[in-house]
Amino acid sequence: MVEIELDGQKVEVLEGSTLMQAAEKAGTYIPHFCYHKKLSIAANCRMCLVDVEKAPKPMPACATPVTQGMVVHTKNDKAIRAQKGVMEFLLINHPLDCPICDQGGECQLQDLAVGYGAGESRYQEEKRVVFHKDVGPLISMQEMSRCIHCTRCVRFGQEVAGVMELGMSHRGEHAEIETFVGMSVDSELSGNMIDLCPVGALTSKPYRYSARPWELSRRKSVSPHDSTGSNLIVQVKHDKVMRVLPLENETVNECWLADRDRFSYEALNTDDRLLSPMLKQGGEWKAVDWQTALEYVANGLKQIKAEYGAQSIGALVSPHSTVEELQLVASLMRGLGSENIDYRLRHADFSPPTSVHWLGTSIASLSHVQRVLIVGSNLRKDHPLFALRIRQAVRNGCAVNAIGSIAELPFPDAWAMPLANTIMAPPDGWAQTLADIAAAVAQEKGVAAPVPGRVTEIAKAMAVSLLGGERKAILLGNAAAHHVNASNLLELADWIAIQTCATVGYLTEAANTVGAQLVNALPGASGMDAGQMLNGKLKAVLLLNNEPEFDSAVGDRARTSLNSAQMVVTLNPFKANMDFSDVLLPIAPFTETPGTFVNAEGRVQSFHAVVKPRGETRPAWKVLRVLANLLELPGFNFESSRDVLNQVAGLNSEQVPADMLRKASSRQIEMQKVASDAVPVVASIYQLDGLVRRATSLQLTADGRKAAGLNGADA
Repeated sequence: MVEIELDGQKVEVLEGSTLMQAAEKAGTYIPHFCYHKKLSIAANCRMCLVDVEKAPKPMPACATPVTQGMVVHTKNDKAIRAQKGVMEFLLINHPLDCPICDQGGECQLQDLAVGYGAGESRYQEEKRVVFHKDVGPLISMQEMSRCIHCTRCVRFGQEVAGVMELGMSHRGEHAEIETFVGMSVDSELSGNMIDLCPVGALTSKPYRYSARPWELSRRKSVSPHDSTGSNLIVQVKHDKVMRVLPLENETVNECWLADRDRFSYEALNTDDRLLSPMLKQGGEWKAVDWQTALEYVANGLKQIKAEYGAQSIGALVSPHSTVEELQLVASLMRGLGSENIDYRLRHADFSPPTSVHWLGTSIASLSHVQRVLIVGSNLRKDHPLFALRIRQAVRNGCAVNAIGSIAELPFPDAWAMPLANTIMAPPDGWAQTLADIAAAVAQEKGVAAPVPGRVTEIAKAMAVSLLGGERKAILLGNAAAHHVNASNLLELADWIAIQTCATVGYLTEAANTVGAQLVNALPGASGMDAGQMLNGKLKAVLLLNNEPEFDSAVGDRARTSLNSAQMVVTLNPFKANMDFSDVLLPIAPFTETPGTFVNAEGRVQSFHAVVKPRGETRPAWKVLRVLANLLELPGFNFESSRDVLNQVAGLNSEQVPADMLRKASSRQIEMQKVASDAVPVVASIYQLDGLVRRATSLQLTADGRKAAGLNGADA
């Protein structure tokens, strides 16, 4: 530790720390623009100049390391004069258009100019003009004349997102931030550049000129998309969601958001919202009241149960639904006497799990792994914030090994990080590839291999990599989870993990994949799985928050099978499944209902509604409770969503108990033969769920355009 004196206060900090870090520890604010705790030090704005005794001139606090006995003044005359001088230079070319600037009210330059700016400018010459640039549908670069060249956006792309899409060209007053030869910004994390910009140079295109910061209410929530469970601040004006920003949580999403978490709110305000219950009568849709719709559903279910038995009724549910919704729909099905319920719509292997599949480690630990093997995941697109964590680990020496096909490893730098070893193999060869790695591990350790395998050069390289280091993880991606031979992949990963002392787990696809397992939204011993239910074997189907055409492995074939059912009931926030449904019930999206998600690491995160439900929309847990009452099922007298949550074992704390989560197990492995055309169905980044599919700006991105119009199987 090093002790310094900062503004008369003794401060102890770690050797190698900077004056800025010492000031943060002491609770002293030093004005700055280019410095950010998550980015490298650039020291190019000079706003953080401070007076260090015995130094001939003011020093930048962000780039000056502490030394024993250093005496620093951040607020004496010398420091203040230096900071005011820097502010004068920053404002020389800055257009003073605060009244019409979209950043007004939350602009760091505006705030600091109040304290450090002069009352009038001595600069009389013409200000420079930087012409606007079009870099895509998410970021607006219409007012780049405001840019102060802090380079936060450049460093973010290079260091955090892994792709340097922005850079500085030219020199002096001609310097400007731009993309390479007019290209667009296509990173799946690009929206974070908007947050990082300390002036109004980079702003949000979808939000632009729609509200002022002081008009917005700020409410906490949790992302309903991938399994990170990103913490959100949802900003609301007149009961309408206007913007979504990250809520800092170092153990989950740090201070970042993926673009689909940030911009999917656009779907909430589209004309595609279902705002009242609807019945199909004579082939035409008619709006009805809730009582009529629910009585129709209840009577239909009773009639079908009486005529065909309870096993003719089933529920296909989305893992993007809340714990409370999944608990109630599972209880409703079992109350009717049916075991036909499943959330695994994109799966091909429906082996019953013996315990809850999860990440196998904490999200935060991904930043510190030293060796990792990833199977069947286009990590950067499937889980952008997990990729960000592993990218951090790579910068500290982590070796990343990957197994996938062209879909998961489309080109060498697809993951925006260096890969130590890669094996490109068709999906039917993944199990044998893992068997080869297991054989190489066995050879290195002098033990028997679990199944026959070939010790190839690349298999040996991966084995040696996994046997080195201390903190290691084997991660199975969405394609591995949806694989027709998912059981073998997991068994082989278990064996390798035990031999190499690694953790093993699934990256998990959706916001509540872990929660769906905890509430047992899975078929019982006599029940049909999702694949069987989508084969046209049901007379009555409940579809909770999903569109089987896009969200299931069968894709377009779902239409034909569901058309054969006597009654299909869709519970969805949007006008979905209209060609084969008989009833549409408008349920609230995540912003209009309380609920709980359990993320990949087993973290339990509850949230409240941030706006009132639109139209006649109702929270799904209330709809299911009333439907169960109309069906005269016992045990559904819940007064709140919290009452429903209390029914689920293990969710009374912030973390699911460790004994409920799966651990690597060694058992006899029997290799299964897989058809060469058995390709796992994985949703592309902006086709994951109904919200992102309807977010206009996301669909206009490069990734969105690639998958536009594709069904679940094709995407």
